Amino acid sequence: MAYYERAWAEVDLDAFTRNLYAIRKTVGSNAGIIGVIKTDGYGHGAVPLAREMEAMDFVTGYAVATAQEGFSLRKAGIRKEIFVLGYTFPSAYPEMIRQRIGAAAFTEQMLSDMAGAAGAVGEKMQIHIAVDTGMSRIGIRPDDSGMEFVRRAKACSQLEIRGIFTHFAESDETDKARANAQFSRFTSFAERIRNEVGLAQVRFHCANSAAILDLPETRLDAVRAGIILYGLWPSDEVDHVHTELEPILSLYSHVIYVKELEAGREISYGGTFRTSAPMRVATIPVGYGDGYPRQLSNKGAVLIRGKRAPILGRICMDQFMADVTEIPGVETGTLVTLIGRDGGEKITMEELGALSGRFNYELACCLGRRVPRIYKKEGKIVQIRDFEE
Repeated sequence: MAYYERAWAEVDLDAFTRNLYAIRKTVGSNAGIIGVIKTDGYGHGAVPLAREMEAMDFVTGYAVATAQEGFSLRKAGIRKEIFVLGYTFPSAYPEMIRQRIGAAAFTEQMLSDMAGAAGAVGEKMQIHIAVDTGMSRIGIRPDDSGMEFVRRAKACSQLEIRGIFTHFAESDETDKARANAQFSRFTSFAERIRNEVGLAQVRFHCANSAAILDLPETRLDAVRAGIILYGLWPSDEVDHVHTELEPILSLYSHVIYVKELEAGREISYGGTFRTSAPMRVATIPVGYGDGYPRQLSNKGAVLIRGKRAPILGRICMDQFMADVTEIPGVETGTLVTLIGRDGGEKITMEELGALSGRFNYELACCLGRRVPRIYKKEGKIVQIRDFEE
C-alpha cells in the first residue's frame, strides 16, 4: 500500500453486494435488475462490479453508454446481456453483433444499417427500441409512427428485439406529475404493441434509480439500477427510508507537510484566504487533476484524526491546504479522508456535490485515472486497479 500513499480510493464490495440485495428487496422478484455501469461504473469500476453481479441470478444484464464500454466488459469475461443505452455509431455494429452487445434503436436509418451489418456478419443484431415519452433526447414517438417502426423492426429477420424502454426526466423530484405522465404514455404504447404486434418475450423497462425507490408501479419486466448501486441517492427528494444503501467508495490521502503560519499570510493561488491569526496548515497532495473539485476552495473540508479540517484557499491541480490548528498530532504521513468516515465524522459525495455546485453523479464519474481503485472484500484487498502502471 505504500505505493498508493498520495491518493487512493477504496471500493467496498461487501457494501456493493448489500446494496444489490436491498434493491432486490425493494423491487421484488417479478422484475429483473439491469446494472447500469456506464462511465466505468460511475467511476467505481465497471469490470470489478460486473464480476460481482455475474453470480446474482436476479441481475439480468448491464447497461452501458458506448459500444467500447461493452467491448471492455466482454474482454474481461463478462457474459450476461449488455446493451448500449444511447446512440451507437454504425462502424461499431459488426463487432457488437459478434460480441452480442445490444444497441438502442430509434431511427429508420439505424434499422437499415443494423440489418445490413447483421447480414454481413451472418448473425442477428440485438436491439432495444428507445421510446421518447418526454425526455426529448432519443427515441421513437409513442404514436402511430412509433408503431410502424416497431412493426418494421419485428419484420426484419436480421434483428432481435430484446427490449423496449423509455427514460424518466423528473422521477427524482417530489412532484411526480411529469414522471407519471411519461409512464402513462409508455404503458399505453406498450399495450398497443402487445395487442397489435405481439413481442411476448420482449422486456419493457423504464424505471431508473429514482423510480425504483419512489414509483413501484413502473418496475415492469426489468429496472435499470444506476446511482443506487453505488450507495448514492438520485436526489434529496426521493425516499431515503425504505431502501438501505451504503456508499461503496471512500477516498484517502496523507498529509505531506505541516507549517506554522503567522497572521496575515495568504494561502494558495490568488491569495483568496488570508490568516487572521497564527495557524497550523497541512498540505495534502490531491487536486482537481484527480477529479477533486476546485469549487471546494474555501468551502470544503477533509477529515483528519476524526475531525474536520477546513480547506484554505484555492485547490490546485495537484495539492491543497487545510486548517489543522485545532487538531493535535497532525504530521507528515497522517491519514486524510476526503470522502468517507473517520471516527464519528463523515464526508459524503452528496455533501461535496452540494458545496461544489455539482452533484454526486458528476463527482463520482470525474474521479480521475490518477487515483488507483483498491477493491476490498471482508476487509481484505482482492484487486487493485492502477491506471498509471
